[in-house]
Amino acid sequence: MRLSLVALNALWGSSAVLTSPIQQRDYHEPTSKGFRMQHGFETVLVQPFGYDGFRVRAWPYRPPSGQEIGFIYDPPLEGPENGDAHGMSFDTAFNGNRSEELRNGNIVVRTSGWGGNPGGYRLAFYRMETNGSETLLTNEYAPLKSTNPRYYSWTGPGSEFGAEFSFSTTPDEQIYGTGTQQDHLVNKKGQTIDLINFNTHIPTPVFMSNKGYGFIWNMASEGRMEFGPLRNRFTAASATVVDYVIFSSAPSDYDTLQQRLSALTGRAPTPPDWSLGYIQSKLRYENQTEVELLAQHFHESRIPVSMIVIDYQSWAQQGDWALDPRLWPDVSEMAQQVKKLTNAEMMASLWPSVADNSVNYLDMISQGFLSATRTGPGTTDSWNGSYIRNYDSTNPAARRFLWDTLKRNYYDNGIKNFWIDQADGGSLGEGYENNGQSAYIQSIPFDLPDVLYAAGTQRSVGKLYPWAHQQAIEEGLRNVTSTDVGSACEHLSLSRSGYIGSQRFCSMIWSGDTTAVWETLSAQVASGLSAAATGWGWWTMDAGGFQADPTVWWSANIDTPEYRQLYLRWLQWATFLPFMRTHGSRECYFQDAYTCANEPWSYGEQNTPIIVSYIHLRYQLGAYLRTVFGQLHKTGRMIMRPLYMDFERSDPRVGQWTRMNTNVTTQQYMFGPRLLVSPVTLPNVTEWPVYLPRTADNATQPWTYWWTNQTYAGGQTVTVPAPVEHIPLFHLGKRADILNGNVFT
Repeated sequence: MRLSLVALNALWGSSAVLTSPIQQRDYHEPTSKGFRMQHGFETVLVQPFGYDGFRVRAWPYRPPSGQEIGFIYDPPLEGPENGDAHGMSFDTAFNGNRSEELRNGNIVVRTSGWGGNPGGYRLAFYRMETNGSETLLTNEYAPLKSTNPRYYSWTGPGSEFGAEFSFSTTPDEQIYGTGTQQDHLVNKKGQTIDLINFNTHIPTPVFMSNKGYGFIWNMASEGRMEFGPLRNRFTAASATVVDYVIFSSAPSDYDTLQQRLSALTGRAPTPPDWSLGYIQSKLRYENQTEVELLAQHFHESRIPVSMIVIDYQSWAQQGDWALDPRLWPDVSEMAQQVKKLTNAEMMASLWPSVADNSVNYLDMISQGFLSATRTGPGTTDSWNGSYIRNYDSTNPAARRFLWDTLKRNYYDNGIKNFWIDQADGGSLGEGYENNGQSAYIQSIPFDLPDVLYAAGTQRSVGKLYPWAHQQAIEEGLRNVTSTDVGSACEHLSLSRSGYIGSQRFCSMIWSGDTTAVWETLSAQVASGLSAAATGWGWWTMDAGGFQADPTVWWSANIDTPEYRQLYLRWLQWATFLPFMRTHGSRECYFQDAYTCANEPWSYGEQNTPIIVSYIHLRYQLGAYLRTVFGQLHKTGRMIMRPLYMDFERSDPRVGQWTRMNTNVTTQQYMFGPRLLVSPVTLPNVTEWPVYLPRTADNATQPWTYWWTNQTYAGGQTVTVPAPVEHIPLFHLGKRADILNGNVFT
């Protein structure tokens, strides 16, 4: 069974059997399929969409086909549609400045004209409160004497256009989500974020507002997000239709917003149980013997491990998508040996790049499976002294070619999980320096190539590339295991990039190649919380950081006490992430392999027991992890939970501090419903301040410090002992319930 982009979406929607807690008798169902407004060259189509939501599409001149690239389900997984797709349907059509109103659940959209301006009808979205009053959520931003809030521009004679859409906001509005950036921020108010993916930067135009609504800019094009004091603006560099969705909930009801969001963009499947343990990786295991000795060491040390990863440059040539047989002579035997010794799965890295000396190059270029550039010789980047071209993930046939090659060379030999590295699109994701290849390649005249794909250009569909790359592995794994999209995953992928709805795949997203310093550790906490608000529950990072910071002499050096301390704190924190994973390029004074070590026993005899104790703790939390992943699958309920998620209503200070991005709200979070985590992000500390939020039932729900069993009331900052052995960790309720996974009764 082969699944196209359209078929994949259709199958997901048709296989969904999830139900909503909404009672139909209490729901204000829409009485219309929608309305279409036309004035001059512009058309705007508004449709009720899912529960408490509207989808808006707008275009100038030429109408869209209705088959444009998008990332939302039609119909959504939940809603009053009864399984009927909306398409481009509507009941009412009109011209000019006529007023119109439509309600769907608790959200209302109205049109209003102003001043008789051409095209002067704007949209306003309101929430209907339980007492019958209305609250303005946002409207198209059009103060007196301003440009139109729906602004179009043309740079050439074709049908594609640029667009800038503006919406009203207030200085106190808070914006959560937007993918991941290395900015230490949970509240994105005041930020301008370029919609271009590169290493450590995965911008995604999805957000939740503390006003009680969510927003999806359902566009594949590059552009920007701008969150100003009075205006939120979204731009598309090149498009044939503008497409967005807005949906609402009661104020502070972020779980409902996540349920609405995941009904529109996809529910995360449940991961395989084995993946919830400890994942071992480094840059890099060089050959079969090294991996087998590694497995033997884990076995003899009685340290559990769930997956062992083979990183990049394990192939003969870029684009072979196979292990180099000179270094890996018997892949099947190696996978069997690893399984026998540790019961661990294996994962291998693949890059999208293909060099002209790869065994696949001639076949792929002759069939049009490689992306090119709109000008010049068609190369998209360089690596290892060679110009390369990326395979075209937007081409279904190219995705099949990739998977067939991976299946033949890896999957059929026992390596069934895949690391989708350098998956950002355009180039290899390091466009700002062209991968540092100046010693070999003297000049590439672009920082991000103007790539041409089967689906369009980098400007028009560049944000599709990483999503479609994840889809290539998803299609392959689902076909080979004969499982339906959305069902439990038997295997998985790890991707450095993603986009709207990436959570629907059996794919982890990680935060990219970060530096091994304390400040970077701190930034990852906020990055993970933003990923969660975007809908990505399958998130992780490189415990210990990926690479050395050249300005810090001890950075990433496993033989220095300074880095060993940082690694301990980072690894402790990884225990309380959706996936616990270590990886990185290490420095060292002494080594017994080609690359420096990054194993649990690599950080000194004194520290090894601490590291191993957290690996064991991770496995002790297995029932808890399965429970929270189950809730993520059923309703979209976040696993990593920023404090505003659970305490904005019960503790006013949480909302105030979130608005200001204080350390309390960017460095602390709930891991599932019962665990409060506050990673140590500074060196040489023996105690650590933690703010304990006031719960709804503060008197009967005290916080308990995990390591001492001392209890505290909420609504206060406490300073707790935090020796290097202990991460500050509190819990609500009984520890036994947490370890048993009995936390949602």
